[in-house]
Amino acid sequence: MMSLFYTIVPLCAIGIVAALILYFVSQRFKVEEDPRIDDVEKMLPGANCGGCGFPGCRGLATALVEQEDISSLYCSVGGGDCMKAIADYLGKAAPVKEPQEATVRCGGTCEKRPRTSTYAGTKSCAIAHSLYTGETNCAYGCLGYGDCVEACAFDAIHINPETGLAEVDADKCTACGACVSACPKGIIELRKKWPKNRAIYVSCVSKDKGPVTMKACKAGCIGCGKCLKVCEFGAITIENNVAFIDSTKCRLCRKCVAECPTGAIKMVGLAPLPPKEKPETKTETK
Repeated sequence: MMSLFYTIVPLCAIGIVAALILYFVSQRFKVEEDPRIDDVEKMLPGANCGGCGFPGCRGLATALVEQEDISSLYCSVGGGDCMKAIADYLGKAAPVKEPQEATVRCGGTCEKRPRTSTYAGTKSCAIAHSLYTGETNCAYGCLGYGDCVEACAFDAIHINPETGLAEVDADKCTACGACVSACPKGIIELRKKWPKNRAIYVSCVSKDKGPVTMKACKAGCIGCGKCLKVCEFGAITIENNVAFIDSTKCRLCRKCVAECPTGAIKMVGLAPLPPKEKPETKTETK
């Protein structure tokens, strides 16, 4: 019994001495933190999605408090109202940023992009992309294994079982960019969010020439330039055989949609333009 006592007492004493040493060391070298960081962190949504470029809301809160110019800092989840409230609290100018949403630039459905092989490996876009081009002849299209779905913390993106493509729920999307980073094909991008979820965009990123693209996918962009010719706002450019619509310049006139011969230009939340009426031909009577 006494041997047990002599064993426990020294251990307890060592523990107490070590605790005291650690306490005094922590007090000596502690770093004073601005109490406003806690307040700002509470004002943020707490999603910790990393869309702001920091590993979590704590990191963004620290930057917002410590930096004089916060124009480059933005929480896409909280949005403009959240950033304005934080800026008012800190006495700084609120950063301004147009609302955005994720857009999947691939229209290669199962019908338009037939399968030519079967992938039996791990259902991961990143793994499949590292092994081969995919189950179709298109090396640029959506693989459909759902890495973007796993990355989204807001349940805003899913794989449509009928088309095999990723689809974004605009009402849930916070433009955090997690799905953009998760897509190994680079077909998901953040674009300007229009009122009433309206949008016009080229749903293809294939850089192959027209005949090669059409052989792989009937909905691909062939870089013909018809859309470029009818756009009156300079919103369309063609580079590497694929058209791109700048959402900051597009006025949703829909003329490019009507001109696209393959249907690669998608339209969301808008009605198509009425068909052009053919001019009447007059016959002269003698």
